[in-house]
Amino acid sequence: KDLHPPVISLALQPGSGLFMAVLIQMTIAGKSFIGGNMELALAANLTASSRLQQDTAGIPGFSCRSCHVALVSVRTNLPSSMLPKVMSKFLDSTLQKVLPELLCPAVDVVLNLVNAKFTTMTSEMPLGSAGTLQYALLNPPLMNETFIELDLKTILHQKEGKEVDLPTDQPSLVSLPPKRDAATQLILSANFLSAELSVLQASFNLEISNDTVPGLPPLGTTMLGALIPEISRVLPPSQLLVIEMREAKAPVVTITPEKSFVQLFSTAEFWVSSSDPALESLFVLDV
Repeated sequence: KDLHPPVISLALQPGSGLFMAVLIQMTIAGKSFIGGNMELALAANLTASSRLQQDTAGIPGFSCRSCHVALVSVRTNLPSSMLPKVMSKFLDSTLQKVLPELLCPAVDVVLNLVNAKFTTMTSEMPLGSAGTLQYALLNPPLMNETFIELDLKTILHQKEGKEVDLPTDQPSLVSLPPKRDAATQLILSANFLSAELSVLQASFNLEISNDTVPGLPPLGTTMLGALIPEISRVLPPSQLLVIEMREAKAPVVTITPEKSFVQLFSTAEFWVSSSDPALESLFVLDV
């Protein structure tokens, strides 16, 4: 009973994993060996170290390497005269055996909760209705004194299930921006962003009519002829227009230290919307 909130200190161990120190204060109550009730108010320091590695599925995870519990102090509600030294030593030795079995399993519980987060990170995620994205570890995790670096492989699938080819060459990690304190950074390559946009390519297809973009002048052949006088003489007068936007080729992302660019290549086909169910195509523009 009377379990105090633990005081936890964490530290990253370079090339290894995680070091955890936990100060635990609690009161244990029960029957005394001399009759009556007995309470033990104790403080113990739990130290544990864990290793970060990856499994066969490429998922990172922590596993406990060692766990030790050291008694800091023990106080009882019994007068010192009723607790001879021999019994005090017996009590200490008993607690030294019992406490690790009582407290160390909690370390595994905490690590399992963290590992569940890693599993979520590597689960398949939908990109709308266009496809799916999944991460897996490309290399074993790198542990520094201040941060953990995960080199991730990205797996993109189109809606039909076909995997999108991504360049295998990886950018040099030396060129990455410096790590900021107390922040998680996710660094994405231009190749990955281009591939992700290519999966979403069909999402950029749309048809533009008067109902699609409210607030504009009426979308008709008269307005179009005013914009492009050269074609006004061949356009049917006062006809409504429909503009059909279609992606022509895969998008391209370019990233430089100063700027980033996204190029979307599409065609805009202009159709005359008349009472006839069949639309009449006027011309096609490359956009």
